[in-house]
Amino acid sequence: MLTIFPVTRIPDIKKGDDLGKLIVSRVEDQGDEFKQGDIAVISQKIVSKAEGRILPLSKITPSEFAETIANETGKDPRQVEAVLRESRKIIRMKSGHLITETSHGFICANAGVDQSNVGTTRDSVSLLPHDSDASADRIRKTIHQITGRKVPVIITDTFGRAWRMGQVNFAIGISGMKPIHDYKGTKDMYRRTLQVTEIAVADELASAAELVMNKADRVPVAIIRGYKAPKGQGRIKELIRPEEFDLFR
Repeated sequence: MLTIFPVTRIPDIKKGDDLGKLIVSRVEDQGDEFKQGDIAVISQKIVSKAEGRILPLSKITPSEFAETIANETGKDPRQVEAVLRESRKIIRMKSGHLITETSHGFICANAGVDQSNVGTTRDSVSLLPHDSDASADRIRKTIHQITGRKVPVIITDTFGRAWRMGQVNFAIGISGMKPIHDYKGTKDMYRRTLQVTEIAVADELASAAELVMNKADRVPVAIIRGYKAPKGQGRIKELIRPEEFDLFR
């Protein structure tokens, strides 16, 4: 049976906090423990906080280009400058929206630069982890060292989607599992051989976990139990469509 449960009472995270150790402690405080094959789904925001990826806007001097974009989009020029620094290139800029490709290869609004749930001050933004796979690796290894359990880790962030309203959680970092379940070469229910079916299970798990990860109630972690994750050591780049295969860029 597939179950998803929140890890509650996570405190405000500070730079240097050991997330793996903290998550194990909170799971135990809830009267549970990690089991073999559990999957830990963790919000990007607490990972960024633990890694010191919180940037005060007061320390940013916007460039002339950032000032120009800010005038066109109605954004704070300092925040625009932060977005530009985190971006590989601008994909779209329209009606106040700034869609960029990050250094990781993610295409999302504002390069993942965000002011929500950063802290009590409104003068700071959070940046995505430098290497979200490495972040997931560290947390997974800590959980294994403490519990002896092999627990895949998915780090998530909330992205919008082309052609669809609303946002969902996507995987932006992964460790201890493959992000895609490849059905190519298997048979469907009518015995036809599947040719191109690849399911982005890491994104599906990220989105499912978000159902119990209430951003307003300090639930930045969820545990998925009962799902058999694809074995292997996947990397998030496996979920990023190469530009030469992107029909819409």
